[in-house]
Amino acid sequence: MLQGRRFRRLHREVYVCSDLELTLAVRIRAALLILPPDTVVTGVTALRLRGLDVGRDARLHLSTMHPHQLQLNGVMVHRRRRPALRTLDEELPVTTPAQTFVEASRQLSLVDRVIAGDWLIHHQKVTLAGLQRFVDKVHDHGVRRARRAMVLVRERAESPRETVLRLMIVFARLPEPELNLPLRDGVEFVARPDLIYVAYRVIIEYDGLHHFESRTQRDHDIKRRERLEALGWRIIVITTDSMRRPHDVVWRIYLALRDRGYDGPPPVFNDMWNSWFAWRAA
Repeated sequence: MLQGRRFRRLHREVYVCSDLELTLAVRIRAALLILPPDTVVTGVTALRLRGLDVGRDARLHLSTMHPHQLQLNGVMVHRRRRPALRTLDEELPVTTPAQTFVEASRQLSLVDRVIAGDWLIHHQKVTLAGLQRFVDKVHDHGVRRARRAMVLVRERAESPRETVLRLMIVFARLPEPELNLPLRDGVEFVARPDLIYVAYRVIIEYDGLHHFESRTQRDHDIKRRERLEALGWRIIVITTDSMRRPHDVVWRIYLALRDRGYDGPPPVFNDMWNSWFAWRAA
């Protein structure tokens, strides 16, 4: 019966109904059925289970202290030296957010590590101070890469695209903008732009698709930006299409800063910058 069309084999002795959607949680549960009892979800898989899809490694990443010999398709099982710090997410055993960040750092580029740190903090999975304390004290695999990323992790970053945009600027050796600062006209709140240079009165905003698909949102954006311009702010709007031309994005920001008094050098695009950002244009 299991060899018929009604069922699908995922692993040795693990089958599901052929019409069952193979969600991430289903794939994890299937692997946990035949792995040691202390197995825990970790790394980029733990990030995806929490809601952040980052990195280009699609395998499931799980870990155990048991000296197992199982080889599962699409699953990477890491051997732990000490018990995992664990919690439950969707009733699945998963490493705590801070430990997830450290262990995911083994698989992620520097940019994706910073995205992960910003995202975990914004979604209140961990505080910046708490994440920093954990990274400073542990000695697990991946912690050196995590410590390097922590230099760039910030509070108030509200989306992965904002993080990428900020890092595009910073790694091109332009000044780092502040994030989501509330702007007021006297005592009246006006806006909370994505990225902002207070000294040069330059604002950078990322408009995702929802800014164009919602007429109400688009009308609100136009009126808010007209008011900011009346107060003397220069506004640069970056769209999804703009991000496909990352060099142009950084040059637009540099030219706006220069027009407002910035006298630093122009942006620098080295091989590492291109390896981090040019592929995202695809």
